Amino acid sequence: MIALDDIDRRILRALMRDARRSAGALGRDLGLSQPAVWRRIRRLQDAGVLKGRRVRLNLDALGFGVTVFLGVKLALKGRVGLGDFERAASAIPEVQLVQHVLGRYDYRLRVVARDLPDFERVLRRRIMTLPGVGDVEANVLLSNERRPGPLRGPLGG
Repeated sequence: MIALDDIDRRILRALMRDARRSAGALGRDLGLSQPAVWRRIRRLQDAGVLKGRRVRLNLDALGFGVTVFLGVKLALKGRVGLGDFERAASAIPEVQLVQHVLGRYDYRLRVVARDLPDFERVLRRRIMTLPGVGDVEANVLLSNERRPGPLRGPLGG
């Protein structure tokens, strides 16, 4: 774990708001030089605090109006390797996320589809035919609200 000072926290808060900002722009806002900000960002990247910058797609604008979270319980534990299931599930284009979890289900999948009939097609033809699939529970996303996570406290904002 890396020790963060107030300037590091301010840089992280600014990047969380807009990861596209340049080191020069951040420096102007923080009262630092561009090279000083760049060195700090590089140190945070090297320490694994910053793990890249991501593009967030608007799935609705791309025609994917349905998001479903699936709980998947494997029926054949031991006979089917977890890696086999993970690779097969990850190869399905509509599956955005595969998480191995502890609890009622073995896996949690985030699946996108154009509409409910499209999701049913993905479920029947792709998900249910994955190696070792047993019970599946679907939860359709009704709304999505982004809230600051646990980083708000440690970052002092």
